[in-house]
Amino acid sequence: MSQAPALPVPVTVVDEETLKRLLPPYRVVLHNDDHNSMDHVVISLTRCVPSLTVEEAVEIMFEAHNNGQATVIECPKEAAEHYRDCLESRGLTATIEPA
Repeated sequence: MSQAPALPVPVTVVDEETLKRLLPPYRVVLHNDDHNSMDHVVISLTRCVPSLTVEEAVEIMFEAHNNGQATVIECPKEAAEHYRDCLESRGLTATIEPA
């Protein structure tokens, strides 16, 4: 029994300008509050935004604590809305804005 010849894999080229025009980036902003512990903020960040490491979450938490707000992540609007909603469901204050 012979195998069918392997088909070539198509190469996808992503034009960054077109991608930004079609899916403009949004910034998820974490705002400081006096209600949540630092540990809760770090845990919430890592659970809601799985791509963040604990070290990155700690940096974001301290930036928000010291400066009043911090950028969590930049991504397409739908993903930004999801991250914001997740953070808010854990009692944090977060907003989104065009990047």
